Amino acid sequence: MSQSAGVILAVDPGRDKCGLAVVDIHGRALVQEVIPAAALAARAHELAPDYDFSVIVVGDRTGADEALDALESALPDVETAAVDEHRSSEEARRLYFRDHPPRGWRRLIPVGLQTPPRPCDDYVAVILARRYLRRGPEPAF
Repeated sequence: MSQSAGVILAVDPGRDKCGLAVVDIHGRALVQEVIPAAALAARAHELAPDYDFSVIVVGDRTGADEALDALESALPDVETAAVDEHRSSEEARRLYFRDHPPRGWRRLIPVGLQTPPRPCDDYVAVILARRYLRRGPEPAF
């Protein structure tokens, strides 16, 4: 049974790892993960029974073609769309620190000068889904 109809599966593709997020129509993240790129199709297929994906959103830069091919094979009935990734990593770092504010002495260092302690590819995927919701898809691959 579906937890939420019409959600977006968003992917920040990469050569080694991918950010993955399931985002509702209001832009709220329901699932956020950083997974090996080789596991993308399998993980998307695992999530599909629990979420009724209305679209799969894929960032348009490194690894986009490979990710798109894997996702279209795993979920052939779900529409796909490209979203511009320009400056999404910077935006994702800000979002990460909003959700996980620095503590202790790190509070004294401006967030813009800090690096998150883990990869933020999942936050990039959330950003891509929100961009899709705001602007719609970019031209097809």
